[in-house]
Amino acid sequence: MSIDTAAVREPAQAQILGATPTNLLIDGQWVPASGEKTYTIYDPSTEEPLIEVADATPADGRRALEAAVAAQAGFAATTPKFRAGILRGVVEILRERMETMARLLSMEAGKPLFESRAEINSGIDFIEHFAEEAVRTAGNYQINPVSGGRMIVVKQPIGTSILITPWNFPFSQAARKLAPAIAAGCTVVIKPATETPLVLLAFAQALMDAGVPAGALNTVTTSSPNDVMEPLIRSGLARKLSFTGSTAVGVKLLEQAAEQVLSTSLELGGNAPFIVFDDADLQVAIDALMMNKMWNAGQTCTSANRIFVHSTIIDRFQEMLVERMAGYVQGNWAQDGVNLGPLINARQVANVAAIVDDAVAKGAKLVVGGGLPDRPGYFYQPTVLRDVPADAVLNAEEIFGPVAALIPFDDEPDVVRRANDTDYGLVAYVFTQNLHRAVRVSEALETGNVGLNRGTVAYAAAPFGGVKKSGLGREGSWEGLDEFLETKFVALQM
Repeated sequence: MSIDTAAVREPAQAQILGATPTNLLIDGQWVPASGEKTYTIYDPSTEEPLIEVADATPADGRRALEAAVAAQAGFAATTPKFRAGILRGVVEILRERMETMARLLSMEAGKPLFESRAEINSGIDFIEHFAEEAVRTAGNYQINPVSGGRMIVVKQPIGTSILITPWNFPFSQAARKLAPAIAAGCTVVIKPATETPLVLLAFAQALMDAGVPAGALNTVTTSSPNDVMEPLIRSGLARKLSFTGSTAVGVKLLEQAAEQVLSTSLELGGNAPFIVFDDADLQVAIDALMMNKMWNAGQTCTSANRIFVHSTIIDRFQEMLVERMAGYVQGNWAQDGVNLGPLINARQVANVAAIVDDAVAKGAKLVVGGGLPDRPGYFYQPTVLRDVPADAVLNAEEIFGPVAALIPFDDEPDVVRRANDTDYGLVAYVFTQNLHRAVRVSEALETGNVGLNRGTVAYAAAPFGGVKKSGLGREGSWEGLDEFLETKFVALQM
């Protein structure tokens, strides 16, 4: 079901856009790109232009990085309590600006407003968490067991960091990187995705209002990310790279970072198996799947990509799934009743369509959906596939769309083998009421995260990250802060 998106414009929309920074933030000042160059941000639910933002050149990027490097020593010398105070201050500001931030996010990403509000709240959780972690950074002091001297271990800021965030969760992913960097005392240059920079720019303004020193936070928006960011990564001026995005781009960035031996944190693609055993509570499994699969129209790296359902219950599971799919209403985020937004752009729509067409051509059954609604915007119908063959492209690549692919299985060892038969290892989901099976399968799955009888795994207090080609490092928990710290050992002779 869909709603006509004919130019829904709330009176407040122009006011929100007018109050949002659109320039580059360099050394504490909002400045235009060289030559006043700009590019256009579009609303993916209508394909209409929203606003122009600064289009940085490589020289602009270099100025931002040099400002961050110049500010590093001073920012590192601030106390953890001072940095925690900045983060607590921005939490209060963001709460006051919640509705504005959420609407801004919906405008540029097309998300239903309830999803945007949830994303802002999720980001705030991470900021609060790292405000608390900032003052708990611990070292160690002990007697050297050999010499009788003293062994002192201290944690220090890793240094100026380059942060690159994705288009699918532009606020929460920025919060997951900026908050630990600030808590650790690292200055940053952050580049939002080309498609969704607005909420990040508003976030940067909130951080400045909360007292981030000039130069500690610098933002660069650009329509040519590789041209601008590669020279910064290769420059030798930064000491850390944190990126969330596709594996293909992550591999290229890792190659660039290797030249200067930068510390890297990479949260890359996924190919999540969602395993429903015959003893599972089907209502619990369906509820979890709908949240997991349909949030942000399926454009999440943790989204269930291959849904393995035991052959004795797959018919009933399919009936429940189709019934729930029928309840989704696509349309502009500002319209009442909309609960499923668009894909980010035409390229993403074409990719989803190609993956579905490939599966059907190879023998999968198209149960429902499988097409483009007749309407403006980058939409793809909620889709259910059944009996997807092993050679279908979707078994190897993320769908990144509102497509549920059902695959039957009969026994535990076989489904674990198939779940692990991928280059990726970000997250897996297991539904069973058998405790021994739950532990056994969780330990056998080659992923960085496992959801047991639930469809979400990302929390501020929990470490999140992947294995294999799904990435390096962790975000959240104390480990997320440790990614921005170096360990120094001091040997003291008594």
